[in-house]
Amino acid sequence: MRRVLPSGKFARWLGTFLQQISPARKGAWLEPVVSTDPSDPKLAHLDGLNLSRAWMLEGIAAGLPKSDKRLPMIMAAAKEHRRAGLAAVTGKHYEGGHWLGSFAVYLVARRGIPQK
Repeated sequence: MRRVLPSGKFARWLGTFLQQISPARKGAWLEPVVSTDPSDPKLAHLDGLNLSRAWMLEGIAAGLPKSDKRLPMIMAAAKEHRRAGLAAVTGKHYEGGHWLGSFAVYLVARRGIPQK
């Protein structure tokens, strides 16, 4: 929606669509997931989820007005997901190593996110 709506309308839409993103909330929101065994082909997908979430959260933040009070909350969640996701991009285990890099490149290069 951030790609098709002007910033102000996107901010209003987001408030309706994801009401849990609120500066009034206390505590953490949208914690990164933990892959307890990165050598497990199914659990390795959790590392990809962290990378994907970080990328999408940064995209959401880029679409909001700079004065939006939700930005600190969104960026804090993005930072934690980025940290957790990038830590898993080691190549140590084939299960994640052969594809996590592509998600990491999208995140680090901010693919599709307008540069402000």
